[in-house]
Amino acid sequence: MKFVKISQDELAKVRQLYESIMSYACHGLFFREGILYGAEIARIAKNNSDGYFDVAANIMEARGWADSIDFRENEVIVKGSVEMKPNGDTETCHRIRGIITTVYEEHLGRKVRCMETSCESTGKSSCVFIIEPETME
Repeated sequence: MKFVKISQDELAKVRQLYESIMSYACHGLFFREGILYGAEIARIAKNNSDGYFDVAANIMEARGWADSIDFRENEVIVKGSVEMKPNGDTETCHRIRGIITTVYEEHLGRKVRCMETSCESTGKSSCVFIIEPETME
């Protein structure tokens, strides 16, 4: 399998390009993109005996999504997100949110809701994602 390296600056320019065309509607596309990446990460983690979430975190870190990722029962702490936008006014880690969503859904075998409640882009020390089971209404 081949991999492509994209710099944090290039990723930010892609975000700016899409936002200039689609405004914030593109954030849903970034989330869906993350779901695609997450499916491969989850597949690899499932086939590894070293611990599902440890493997998923190691893959995400090795691929440059963040400096560190700590999966917990209903929360994920991310430091050094590649999607971080300095001096931003809102959460920016849409792809990572998509990856995390898929990693949990594959592990739990059901839909979850993943919300970024804290983001380095807004000056916080880390990005925090809360995981909740999806409710049927």
